[in-house]
Amino acid sequence: MASPGLDVVLVGFCDGELDSKRHKPTFMINKVGGLPDVPPHLPRHFPSCSRCGSALVHVVQVYCPLEGSPYHRTLHVFACPGDDCSGRSECWKVLRSQCLEADTARCRTPPQELSMSATDWCASADDWGMDEEQEQEDQSEGNVNERAPNEALNVINAEVVTSDDMEMSSRLEELKLESSEDEPPCFRSYFISVMEETDLFEEDQDMTHAQDLLKDYEKREGILVGELDCGEDGSGEEKYEKTKVRHGDAVFARFMKKISVCSEQILRYCRSGKPLFISEPPANMSQVVSACASCGGPRTFELQLMPALVSLLQGEGLEMQIEFGTVLVYTCLSSCWMSDTKKAVEEFCFVQSDPDQQLFK
Repeated sequence: MASPGLDVVLVGFCDGELDSKRHKPTFMINKVGGLPDVPPHLPRHFPSCSRCGSALVHVVQVYCPLEGSPYHRTLHVFACPGDDCSGRSECWKVLRSQCLEADTARCRTPPQELSMSATDWCASADDWGMDEEQEQEDQSEGNVNERAPNEALNVINAEVVTSDDMEMSSRLEELKLESSEDEPPCFRSYFISVMEETDLFEEDQDMTHAQDLLKDYEKREGILVGELDCGEDGSGEEKYEKTKVRHGDAVFARFMKKISVCSEQILRYCRSGKPLFISEPPANMSQVVSACASCGGPRTFELQLMPALVSLLQGEGLEMQIEFGTVLVYTCLSSCWMSDTKKAVEEFCFVQSDPDQQLFK
């Protein structure tokens, strides 16, 4: 299901570390880092960097089914941690995976308790998460919850273990360890919780800190950010005042104003909405965004990664660092998919570097 209206922006926040030992993997949660969780019957795939050829590292997983669609739908964003790669669009990739809800319903087991951040980005999911009491009622009545996590791939066989079984188990464990060595390193994993951007204003009872930050920024740049508000002309396109800030980027000033109410946001979602650029986009942006490689149809903006995410991207015992200003993700407008599709569909990423990175540190 789609986000609730073109003008409604959903905002994602870090909501605690995801412990893989406590929470079974499922493609129906939103998370930072870790290994990508894919739907049944689809292989886990790690794309390669188009610049250096290295395996990309999983950055975020977003569960975002579309309204009226019979498919589960998940986006996985990957990036190259190479020093000269992370700020380049060709060094990022996004894969879209889908599967029929009916396919997962046939083999679903009762879901384990997940963090409140196990949300999806849709209108009718009861604030992006089913009420726990209702979920328990559905389970007791034998109903199938369409948004319950699929855990069929993680069921443990509880049969009596024989000596042959133990030997086979030992061999499988060895194979598992060998296969894990082929997997690229991953970032520490965190849940992503979701709320509407308008709720930030309603819940923020004390705007003093945000206002102070904004005043400091205005003083430092020698301009009133309010002068940079966009207007609407007859064509509906945004336009900016001619006034330039010290570093010459009025778009960046507007970006700062927009996120000043909550700079902790790590992700913004608004399918077919307007992206929030951190610097002036190319004049031919519509040509920069390529057509869907699968069906040839147009792509539309869906989500973007925000600067606050950078500090969360820490490797597990490895030195990996990715720097960016914002990463904009464009996906197939029709979300093309065939029921017999055997691999994820690659979508389009556009990366903008941060013109003033120290403001977010």
